[in-house]
Amino acid sequence: MPLSAKYQSLEEYPFTRLNKLLGPVTPRANETPILMSVGEPQHEPPAFMARVIAENSHLWNRYPAMSGSQALRTAAAHWLTARYRLPQGMIEAGRHVVALSGTKEGLYLLASLAIPESKAGQPPIALMPNPYYLVYSGGAHMAGAETMPLDATAGTGFLPDLDAIPEAVLRRTALFYLCTPANPQGACADLDYFRKLIGLARRFDFVLAVDECYSEIYDRVPPVGGLEACAAMGGDTSHVLVFHSLSKRSNAAGLRIGFAAGDPDLLAKFGVLRSYGGAQVPLPLQEAAVALWQDEAHVEENRRLYRRKFDICEEILKDRFGFYRPPGGFFLWLDVGDGEAAALKLWRDAGLRSLPGPYIGRANAQGINPGERYIRLAIVHDDDTVAAGMRRLLRVL
Repeated sequence: MPLSAKYQSLEEYPFTRLNKLLGPVTPRANETPILMSVGEPQHEPPAFMARVIAENSHLWNRYPAMSGSQALRTAAAHWLTARYRLPQGMIEAGRHVVALSGTKEGLYLLASLAIPESKAGQPPIALMPNPYYLVYSGGAHMAGAETMPLDATAGTGFLPDLDAIPEAVLRRTALFYLCTPANPQGACADLDYFRKLIGLARRFDFVLAVDECYSEIYDRVPPVGGLEACAAMGGDTSHVLVFHSLSKRSNAAGLRIGFAAGDPDLLAKFGVLRSYGGAQVPLPLQEAAVALWQDEAHVEENRRLYRRKFDICEEILKDRFGFYRPPGGFFLWLDVGDGEAAALKLWRDAGLRSLPGPYIGRANAQGINPGERYIRLAIVHDDDTVAAGMRRLLRVL
């Protein structure tokens, strides 16, 4: 049957490619497979989460408000204010926060709002780091934008070089996705970087979507946030939306709750769009989310566990494969020469499943994919499993 041309030209999803690469291969080693290809938290969520859901079971028969309950939006606003030291009243629950069924939904759907049919008389552009989360490119592509990944390499601090973007591109830009801490490299944008990027968004009239889903998994220093930068620039949130999730912060990936916060005019229009295509979050789950956003003890323990895992990786790998300790996130981004070949070898010879870097990158104008030499490993398992994975990697590569 006839299908959308945009759908048919979507990039192949990374894990579909990975299954094609590794699916036909049976690991030779007589060892239990270690799956480090997916960033799925393995720590237990706080015990009170299940209790709160059960205590609110009487709410399952009610339709939730599309924008989220007042309690959830208030909890998110209070958390943002405390976490990023925002002026009191800068973020109002009713104007500046909208609940999401996970940030993936919001990041994808935002493109349908933010991307016009043309910009500066030409096809609009969506910018994003390269490598990137394919939901960014998928949402922008389906909304009709030309997707333009910006290389984020060791030479640029693993963030896009804002000074290298031509003004002609910026004039056509409708949407800019930024992930900080970055997936996969763990780099964190600082206040000066945010000031420059927000200034560009306002000067060239594009939407800045800041994916901060890894913001609470950091090594030593809490990463700067997009709204924190807005506060430093006078408190105006225009052109800026930040996205937060409980998936990594609270090990609650299956809860499917996040929120977008920032520009109230954008959020009002986004709410209208989500009324058509968004997913409501069940009220018992929203009550659990309120409790999670109000508790920091479990988040501090979560960070402690991740720090210990990186201690283990650092001790075993030392400086091999370009190892560095990322300031945020829970991934290793290792230079193995040929990411796809290394991923195949690791699976075949050690039962260690990783994600080839080129699967989440795209070749630039010079034909070079900045992820080509790398593999991504999600350091989410218990200490012994992480140590075993690192030893297998050394043994095989």
